[in-house]
Amino acid sequence: MRKNDFWICRLLALLSMAAVLIAAGCSVNVKKEKSGEDKDVDIRTPLGGIHVSKGANPEDVGVPVYPGAHLKEKDSDGSDKSANVNISGFGFGLKVVALEYESSDSPEKIVSYYKDQLKKYGNVLVCHTSHLNIDRHRPRHDHESHELTCEDSTGNNIELKVGTDENQHIVAVEPQGNGSSFSLVYLRTHGKDADI
Repeated sequence: MRKNDFWICRLLALLSMAAVLIAAGCSVNVKKEKSGEDKDVDIRTPLGGIHVSKGANPEDVGVPVYPGAHLKEKDSDGSDKSANVNISGFGFGLKVVALEYESSDSPEKIVSYYKDQLKKYGNVLVCHTSHLNIDRHRPRHDHESHELTCEDSTGNNIELKVGTDENQHIVAVEPQGNGSSFSLVYLRTHGKDADI
């Protein structure tokens, strides 16, 4: 056996042992709904964890549900209209809470209501978009602004945003027939020095 082959074999053996140790420390917990569908999924590993729940609440987003609105039905493909996702690992974490609602009221009424509700978090940015646009957490230098911006200025949908790249509250409103469809979204990221 050549010397290079020896080191390659040794490296592969070490990687295999690391994979076995990680797999041994991994746990998966799934809670089911009465219908048998997955409701909550928790995955924990020595490197981090993932928690996904269909049971998102408007309180988790930080704004109330528009009066008279109701949670959207599942899509024909069975996609749920609410989710609460937490991902954590070495030096990084992400929390996303999203809910989709319908109302018989016009988009203008819903936008007016949520402009007032979001003011408690800061200056509310009004964007016109063609689709939901969540500002991604971009690496920036400390002297650069982390304030949210309107990425797209065209479209019939209205997106209300408040916060920073790391801590966002978003309400996306779009016309739907004689009424409206709207999404409530809360997104928070953190680095190694903060908790979600």
